[in-house]
Amino acid sequence: MRPLPLPAALAVVVLGGVASAAQGVVNAELGERTGDPVLGAVVNNLGGCLLVLVGLAVVPSMRTGLAGLRRAGLPWWAYLGGLGGAVIVLTAPVVVPALGVAVFTIAQVAGGSLGGLAVDRAGLAAGGRLPLTVPRVAGAALGVGAVALAQLGRPVGDLAVGLVLFSVVGGLAVALQSALNGRVAAVVGPAAGLAVNFLVSTTVIGAVAVLAGAFAEHPRWPTQWWLYVGGLFGVGIVLALLVGVRAAGVLRTGLALVAGQLGGALLLDLALPGGPGVRLPVLAGAVLTLVAVLVAGVRRRGAVRVAAEREREPDGRLVG
Repeated sequence: MRPLPLPAALAVVVLGGVASAAQGVVNAELGERTGDPVLGAVVNNLGGCLLVLVGLAVVPSMRTGLAGLRRAGLPWWAYLGGLGGAVIVLTAPVVVPALGVAVFTIAQVAGGSLGGLAVDRAGLAAGGRLPLTVPRVAGAALGVGAVALAQLGRPVGDLAVGLVLFSVVGGLAVALQSALNGRVAAVVGPAAGLAVNFLVSTTVIGAVAVLAGAFAEHPRWPTQWWLYVGGLFGVGIVLALLVGVRAAGVLRTGLALVAGQLGGALLLDLALPGGPGVRLPVLAGAVLTLVAVLVAGVRRRGAVRVAAEREREPDGRLVG
């Protein structure tokens, strides 16, 4: 499968960011209703796994891709992208009550921007190494500033250094998830890459839920159907990241995802009953994040990739 043109790929990622904003609201509400925030993550990933199983039944390319994993020749750590998704899904319920949404979001995006620069430079994604240029660093910094602007007026909790660093690690994990999943998808296809992601992330989240005693008591399951669609959003987010990383690299994909998250937050503020309506800081942050995506890509086509020094096989695997 050939990568989408860059504008189309970034548009898909922005839509994935909108889905991410909706997923956060749904999972948080489900966790609150059941009395355990970890259960929101469990239901989210089980729903994603169910959709993957349906895909295995009806999408031949997914079955073919999974069958090709044996001869893919990828290192074992390339299959651990889902671990990054599990980290961020489990981080939010722990950190947000203490730090507040604003600090958590800024720290997460800072980690994601640093991680995007690092994994692009290291060549962990299928596209090979991308140089550490001034526009890319400026775009990452601009993205963090845009998110900080969007969080103006949000309540701030206790600024515990450990929890802030934990949030930064969550952002780093998402960048690593994007790179590794993209590496797998480049070899066996995005559908199979999606299946590998949910297999790993669901296993990790389920193990954490058991260790945390989330199933020790009978939870109060709500009856509203829309509280159980987090997995659908999760599938859309992972697919959007797979599309974006192949065309734009991890850093720009992460920034486009944040732009979609802020745009989704605006839509939710307007649509949800009792919502605050249009918040100018969030609107400004969303626009500024889109500017960051453009800045990070300045002269990208003219830049010499470090990956060009390496040979590539037709399937996109690194040889050297």
